[in-house]
Amino acid sequence: MFEQRTSQASDNVELEAAAQAFAALGSEQRLAVLRCLVRAGPDGLAAGELARRAEIGASTLTHHLRFLTQVRLVVQTRQGRSVICAAANHDTIAGLARFLVSECCADAPQATGQPTPPGAPAPPAQPAEDVSA
Repeated sequence: MFEQRTSQASDNVELEAAAQAFAALGSEQRLAVLRCLVRAGPDGLAAGELARRAEIGASTLTHHLRFLTQVRLVVQTRQGRSVICAAANHDTIAGLARFLVSECCADAPQATGQPTPPGAPAPPAQPAEDVSA
C-alpha cells in the first residue's frame, strides 16, 4: 500500500487506498484512537486501556477499530470475538505520509525550471557554503 507507482492503474489503486485511509481518519474519535496507539508504540494497547485513554466506550471503540483495521492503519490481536490488543500499523501510516509528500512541489516553477511568476513569493534562498575552513 502506498508503494512506488509504476502505472496509471496502480496510481488509481493507490489514490483509492489513500482516500479510504483519510476517510477513516475523518472521525475525531478514530483519529484520537489512532493517536493513542501511535503514542503506545509497536506493542499497542489492550482494548480496555485503549478505551480508557481515548475516553470512549468499549462498543464505540470496537466500531472505530473496525474502520481503522479495514484500511490497515491498525492491526489487532484477537482471542475469540474479543480484541486483546490493538497497535498502530506504522508502515501504513508512514506510507500514507509518503503518499502525501511524494510529489511535493513537483509543479512549482522552481522544480520545472520556469521563472517565478510576478507577484509570487520568491523561492527560499539556498544556504551559503561555509568556506572559512
